[in-house]
Amino acid sequence: MSIVVTGATGHLGRHVVEQLLEKVPAERITAVVRDKEKAAGLAARGVRLAVADYNAPETFDGLFSAGDRVLLISGNEFDKGRVRQHQVVIDAARAAGVALLAYTSAPGSLRAALADDHRATEEVLLASGLPYSLLRNGWYHENYTENLAPVLEHGAVVQAAGDGRISSASRADYAAAAVAVLTGEGHENTTYELGGDVAWGFAEYAAELSRQTGREIVYNPVSVEALTGILTGAGLPAPLAAILAGVDASIEKGELAVSSGDLSRLTGRPTTPLADAVAAALKD
Repeated sequence: MSIVVTGATGHLGRHVVEQLLEKVPAERITAVVRDKEKAAGLAARGVRLAVADYNAPETFDGLFSAGDRVLLISGNEFDKGRVRQHQVVIDAARAAGVALLAYTSAPGSLRAALADDHRATEEVLLASGLPYSLLRNGWYHENYTENLAPVLEHGAVVQAAGDGRISSASRADYAAAAVAVLTGEGHENTTYELGGDVAWGFAEYAAELSRQTGREIVYNPVSVEALTGILTGAGLPAPLAAILAGVDASIEKGELAVSSGDLSRLTGRPTTPLADAVAAALKD
């Protein structure tokens, strides 16, 4: 029986594999990747590699085995039909008779367009009859802390979220929850609403940046339309810019404030504070 992680060289997937290596023998882990070269370091540590692509269904033929536990990390190719991509993995897992398929979804409270593919994928997974675990990941600290250059350059956090609050956590936190499900027992047919322990607003985020940098950084709330224009001006494709700005509208409505406590319960520890993520980003 293998623990199989799709998207294993992505931002979240790397964390999952690293944490799995702390809990199970490397030969029990299969990393599904598109580029074998990017996973050379994992192979050197004894992790089994499988080369497959969500856009090529045949590459998943025979990849899974009966009894495997699979983590389907959602794709990020918004323009290539993510639900169809995810169904490729679900169909292959069902044909093999895997013991569990965990899927990284979005909070049930999120109504933004970003959540549409996740809701549709959940429907496909539930209809498959596979034992499932829905890991409804909230927002990541890194969505903000990995893009500090323009914030520091202009001395402003620019968002369209008003006074909305968000309970983000680190990628490592969400990875730890996935590892708990993949290596634990009793997670079949479960849904976890995952988010950080502490909700925060962008004015607080700007204040934390000011504290840690010693510079004045303000929060500049703008309209969704204005943010869309800023993002497209920065080079993002218009459809993706609209999706991201739409998430801000949801934040203003409280749709990314997850208060279930599921994340810290699954991992057995408090979630990473935003201040720690800021400090780590400023060191890089």
